[in-house]
Amino acid sequence: MSLEKLKVIMEEVTDPAELARALAQRERFDRNWAWFKAWATEVYERFRGQCVVIAGEEIFAADEPDAAWALAKTVHPDDDGSFIIYVPREKAPRIYGYL
Repeated sequence: MSLEKLKVIMEEVTDPAELARALAQRERFDRNWAWFKAWATEVYERFRGQCVVIAGEEIFAADEPDAAWALAKTVHPDDDGSFIIYVPREKAPRIYGYL
C-alpha cells in the first residue's frame, strides 16, 4: 500500500450533543475497564485461550470473537463502551514494543 493513499483527517468536534454522546460512551468504557482491572487476575486464570468481552461490567467469553460479541450484545445491546481482549492460552512473559 502506498503511503500516498493513507490519509488522516482530523476535525474539531464542537457540537454539544456529539460531545455529550462521546463523554457518555467514554464513561461506560471507563466503568467496564475499571471492572476488568478489578477482576483481571480471575479473568486471566479462568478464560485462557478465549476471547473475552467486557460489557455492562460483566464478562462474556467464547472461543471466537464474534461469539463473544454476540453474547455481550444479547445482554447489553446498548453498551457502546464495551471492549474485547484475547486471553493467551499459555501463561508466559511477554515483551511489547512500539516504534
